[in-house]
Amino acid sequence: MKPVVAHPSLIAYCGLYCGACSKYLKGKCPGCHENNKAGWCSVRTCNIQNNTQSCADCLEFSNPMNCKKFNNFFSKLFALVLKSDRAACIDRIKKDGYRGYSVFMAENKLQSVKRK
Repeated sequence: MKPVVAHPSLIAYCGLYCGACSKYLKGKCPGCHENNKAGWCSVRTCNIQNNTQSCADCLEFSNPMNCKKFNNFFSKLFALVLKSDRAACIDRIKKDGYRGYSVFMAENKLQSVKRK
């Protein structure tokens, strides 16, 4: 299994940290930015079309929760099951920058900021 490392390229378009994901660490997933099989993800598609690194760079929605692609039924279900707060991830990226966020997530071995 790979070690958890800090690298901005391991931040998913939605703000999750692929670098701490068990599938990524076991070599079963290349991470969001390299996962060409994830064409189903509207957040990923939107970021690729807009040439943005993540939703933190979105010029249309300052709050990602106002975006129907980011805040949809599946994301709400995912958040409930995993106690995940992707909006808090995006806020942290905006606050700390991509490098700072990846360091924080790797040091704490987190895939997502936990919902409070």
